[in-house]
Amino acid sequence: MADPAEYRWPCAQCGAQLRFSPGQTRLVCDHCGHVQDLPQTDDRSTALALREHDLAAGLRDDLPRGAMEEVRTTRCTSCGALIEFQGADHATECPFCASPVAVDTGATRQIKPQALIPFVHDERSARAQLVNWLGSLWFAPSKLLDYTRKGRAMAGIYVPYWTFDADTRSRYTGERGTAYYETRTVTVNVNGKTERRQEQVRKIRWTAARGTVSRDFDDVLVLASTSLPQAMSDRLEPWDLSALVPYSADYMAGFTAEGYTVALADGDGIARQKMAAVIVQDVRRDIGGDEQRVHSVDTDYSDQTFKHILLPIWSAAYKYNGKTYRFLVNGQTGEVQGERPWSVWKIAFAVVLAVAVAAGGYYVADRAGLLDNVSVRIGN
Repeated sequence: MADPAEYRWPCAQCGAQLRFSPGQTRLVCDHCGHVQDLPQTDDRSTALALREHDLAAGLRDDLPRGAMEEVRTTRCTSCGALIEFQGADHATECPFCASPVAVDTGATRQIKPQALIPFVHDERSARAQLVNWLGSLWFAPSKLLDYTRKGRAMAGIYVPYWTFDADTRSRYTGERGTAYYETRTVTVNVNGKTERRQEQVRKIRWTAARGTVSRDFDDVLVLASTSLPQAMSDRLEPWDLSALVPYSADYMAGFTAEGYTVALADGDGIARQKMAAVIVQDVRRDIGGDEQRVHSVDTDYSDQTFKHILLPIWSAAYKYNGKTYRFLVNGQTGEVQGERPWSVWKIAFAVVLAVAVAAGGYYVADRAGLLDNVSVRIGN
């Protein structure tokens, strides 16, 4: 296990803790303003750091010793997040659900992250994105919006992901559908009269099809966390993975890292499902015609590799009416996703207003009808 002192970042001028500055390649001291540049890596070192691991070796737990690490972690009892502790920290707040957590006495042996995307948006920028997003929601509670503007700090988290590469060759069977039209005579009723008309009816002629398609997959992204809702994290995409840099603990200064809770084998299964969906679309294009039926797809996988990476997410957890709502901001692009809260009072007011408007419209229409009747009587 690494010495905790290895993950401390004391300021050379005042001794306070440095933090990574989003959007820059330096550490800054909020106490005295001292700036410390991060070490730069050359192209060769970067290429070595970003090189994928052999998937078969990873699945049988036979990776090189340097690919593994031991970290201090604890699992949040509320949402299940595996939170990593840096430096001398022993207690913190879960960044996903705001529950208090404390480090246990053990260490977890895990696959070491190879790369990460550093934060681009700082907390102020992320909060502005979140406030704008909440402000665009109809019937969002005003108190929650105000609390977000001036409330508690957001948590910057490096969230674990897997990426998978594979070369695939798929044999398929199916049917190609070719459209053609037949003319038929139908009876219709027009203005109370019966008429006979001709119309074109679309039909499909099916013929057997079989063949082979190939596709090379690169960096199929799989969330390695069970603490985030899958649908919410998917909507944070896309990520620009070309911005990946070799993993360095310096990027963790001032931030939290989550350990992966989706095992490599499970991640591989999810990646194969994603690949299979793409392969089916390739098969349909290869079958051609106007419609397709896919009966079977048999895929061979080769040159399978993977990486363990960390991606930057700002997280906020707010309690409203006894329920915790989570909001996520993509730390690279600023995309916002969250569990939408509803204001019962705003909805009730909108319903009352709609009823009042409808009643007012009915009253105006009714008065207009009454005046018409009066004018008719006067004219007689």
